Order: sequence, then structure tokens, then C-alpha cells
Amino acid sequence: MSGLVARLTAPAEPVDFSAVLAGAWTALAPAELARRPIVVGGRGERPVGDVCEVSGTPDGTIRFTGDLSRVIRLGAGLTEGAVLVEGGVGDEVGLGMAGGSIEVRGDAGARAGGAAPEARRGMTGGELVVHGSAGESAGALMRRGLLVVGGRVGHHAGAGMIAGTVIAFGDVGAAAGLWSKRGSIVALAGVAIPSTYRYACTYQPIHLRLTLTRVRSRYGLPVGDHHLSGEYRRYSGDLADLGKGEILVWTRS
Repeated sequence: MSGLVARLTAPAEPVDFSAVLAGAWTALAPAELARRPIVVGGRGERPVGDVCEVSGTPDGTIRFTGDLSRVIRLGAGLTEGAVLVEGGVGDEVGLGMAGGSIEVRGDAGARAGGAAPEARRGMTGGELVVHGSAGESAGALMRRGLLVVGGRVGHHAGAGMIAGTVIAFGDVGAAAGLWSKRGSIVALAGVAIPSTYRYACTYQPIHLRLTLTRVRSRYGLPVGDHHLSGEYRRYSGDLADLGKGEILVWTRS
């Protein structure tokens, strides 16, 4: 990836990046992006250039390097471009994103691709791929889009989903898909099915095979042939709500 590069000098306290990539940013020069506001430690605004060295040539992509473990809300509301994080990132990456893509080559904190506390919906589009694990409430209130987690996913993944897809390569925590109206949670490892879901059938979903093939090709995630050719147990729910969502659990054919 060429494009812009933002090298973070590790902050001593949480830094809110929610405004850095909001709206149109893909044509911004490094100096223009460096003037976008951040909030350090919950206090007043400062330019992102105070904590990042921004360089490169705009081409619709940006790569973040350094220790981003204290960076929250990176890519919140993202609508365009491709974002690459070389390592882990803090809470609420891709919060309410609507387009573009975010790839995290490490772990992500809580509420990845989820919804802000005051929001009625989370992701409405785009792709968020976390190569490591993700914390609680990943994909909560998701309306559209794709969230892929290469490791474990915390509890309440996909809670209140309206649509969209969450794919987990590792174990999924408790209460997955609770209050889901529609949407799909795909568990390639272990998952506890909530009591408000019911077994529907075992089959080979063609659309999932296409999605997994693309994820393997574009992001290099460990999609095996057994994931593509295996069968999936389908559970419908949440029957305490609209009940048109599903949890697909990979099983050996």
C-alpha cells in the first residue's frame, strides 16, 4: 500500500480519532490531514499532527504505524478509502462506518464496527477486518457491511443486528446475536447458541463460500478448503425479536 502514512508517537492517555477520517479525506495532502482534530484524554481538541507524523502522497489509502492501543474510534463514520493499521488498535474502531475498508493487523478493543452509546445503529456499510481478536459487542446494531475477526470475539457479538455479516475464525463469546432482527453471524470455531435461537437445517451456503474466498484472496485470512466445502448448521433467531437473523456454525461434512 502506498498513499499516506501516519506514524503515531505513543500517547500516554486515550486519544479519540473519530474526526480524523470522517467525511472526505482521501484527497487530502499530509499537511491537511495533520490539521484534523483529535481529543486527548477527554480534554480539548488538538491537531492530529501533534501525535502523528503524516507523510506520503494521497491515493485513497492510509497506513497507521506505531502503538495504537490507546487510540479509540479510529475510522468512526468512515465512508471512503482503505485504512491499514499495522498492529493492534483500541476500542470502537470502525464505529458506525458506512463505506471503505479498515484492516487491522492485530487485535481490536471493544465495540469494533459497533454503535456509539447514543446511536441506534452501528456499521451501515464497508468492510472491517481484524486479523487478531476483538472485544465485546463487535458488530452491535450492525445494519449492513462485513466484519471479519481472525481470532476470538468477545461477548454480545452482533447484538441487535439489523443486517450485515459477522465472521469469526476463533471462538465467539456468550450472547452472540442477542436481539438480532436480521443479519448473519458465522462461527468457524466454537459458539454457544442462545436459547432464543432454534436449529433450522444443515447446508452449504453458496453466498458464504464466495465471501470466504474473497476474504482469503484480499486479506490473506486462513480460510481453508474445509471452510469452503464444509457444511454449516443454521440457527434462526433471535425469536425474542423479529427472528429473521441467523447463526451459521461450520461443521465437518
